Formats: sequence, structure tokens, C-alpha cells
Amino acid sequence: MTSADVTTNRGNPSGGGLGGAIASEWTKLWSVRSVWWALLASVLLMAAASAQLAIYVRNSNTDTDAANDQGVVALGRIAVDSLELTQFAVLAMAILVITAEYATGTIRATLQWTPSRGHVILAKTTVVGGVTLVLGVLLGALGAAVADPILGDWGRFDLPETIGDALGVAAYLALISVFTLGVGAALRSAVATLTSVFLILTVVPATLGLSDVTIVNRIADALPGTAGLHFLRGDTDPYPPVVGLVVLVGWVLLALLAGHTVLRRRDA
Repeated sequence: MTSADVTTNRGNPSGGGLGGAIASEWTKLWSVRSVWWALLASVLLMAAASAQLAIYVRNSNTDTDAANDQGVVALGRIAVDSLELTQFAVLAMAILVITAEYATGTIRATLQWTPSRGHVILAKTTVVGGVTLVLGVLLGALGAAVADPILGDWGRFDLPETIGDALGVAAYLALISVFTLGVGAALRSAVATLTSVFLILTVVPATLGLSDVTIVNRIADALPGTAGLHFLRGDTDPYPPVVGLVVLVGWVLLALLAGHTVLRRRDA
């Protein structure tokens, strides 16, 4: 975070209103160099992961072991499967939006100019959600584009299906980024937030999924990362895709509520 952040807040023409808070957050977002690096990393990771997955599918279909065959794969599905790695570059940006202000102390200027804690959280949510929504569409399209020439005849391009997958990627990234923002507002530490989100999205579901106990598996399916992937992949087991979306939205609202509560009670 730079000194321009404080200047932006002081120059907010809305006197702390929601519109001015959103404009301020927008300016602050693009003034942080690390955000640009996170966006670049997300593009490179999506391209690399999609290429690797496409190569894996092609090799599986053309080797001598018929048991490995995956058949023709939708291009958008490659982008969806690449998210498990790519998402963390995007989430790094969401973490920076809130924790960088605590690390540098500029959160004090933000709260002085926008006294409403709800407006602060809502402004950050609007900016992070909007940016990652657009980024998600671009990443979904990039993943499909990279996979297409590699898969060749083993790739299926259907325009409505590919657009649907790209929009799904966008919705997932926007929601999971806002979830991360809420966690960051509650924990106030970049390291603690990244660790917590990584555990919640990957480590805990994978660990619980190894169990043969039904209730443990159901807990894993109720976590945000797992629910989001069920939504993206159109799974019908253990619940329909729309339920996965609802579960993910529930986690997002819970995280934002936690972040707002901590911000209101502990201040800066």
C-alpha cells in the first residue's frame, strides 16, 4: 500500500458515502503493485495448468491402456479443473485488499473517511467481487483456448457450453474471493488468512474425504471449496449444482458477517 492510498481517502468527494468508498477502493486496488503481480500470476497459472491437464487427457486417451481413456472432454471443463491451483493467485489479491491496510496502518485513514464499517466492507466486496468476476470470465476463456489445440479431436467445443463454464468460473472466483475478503477482515493478517483459506479450501476437504464415515464425508461436501466445485462441475451427487452454489453463498455471507463484526468491535 502506498501513500497515495491515504490521499485517495482524504480526497473522497462523497464524504464517506458508499459511492465514494467504492471509488476509493477501486483506486487503492490498482495502486498496489502486488495486485498486478497476483493478476499476472493467475493468468500464467491458468495457462500452465490448462495445458498440463490437456496434455494429460490427450496422453491418457492415446496410450495403450484403455482403462485410462477419458474420451472427448469439454474445453470448459479443463478450465474448471485448473481452478484448484489458479484460484490461489486470485485469492492473494483479495487478501491484499484488506490485510495490506492493516499492515501499513492506512486502515485508520479509510475508517476516518468512511465511518460506517458496513460501507467499508460493502465497498471492498463490490470492488473485489466485480474485478474477480470479470477476471474469471477471462480465465475461463483462456483455459479453454489453451486446451483446444492441445486436445485436438479429444476436445469438444460447444459455444454455449464453453460460455456457461466461463461464467461458472467467474461466479466461483468472485464468491470465493469475497469469502477470502471476509476472512481477511476477521483475521487482519495476510499469513493467517492465506493459511486459513488454504486449509478450508483444500487440506481439510481432502483429509475428510479420505474417511469412509458418511457423516465426515458430508462435512467435507459442506465446505466452501467442495461446494463450489460441485457447482462448477454440475455434480448431482451428493447434491445438485444449485445446492452447491447456495452452500458457497452461505459461507460467503458468514465470512462477511464475521469480518464486519470484528471490524465494528475492534476498530482499527
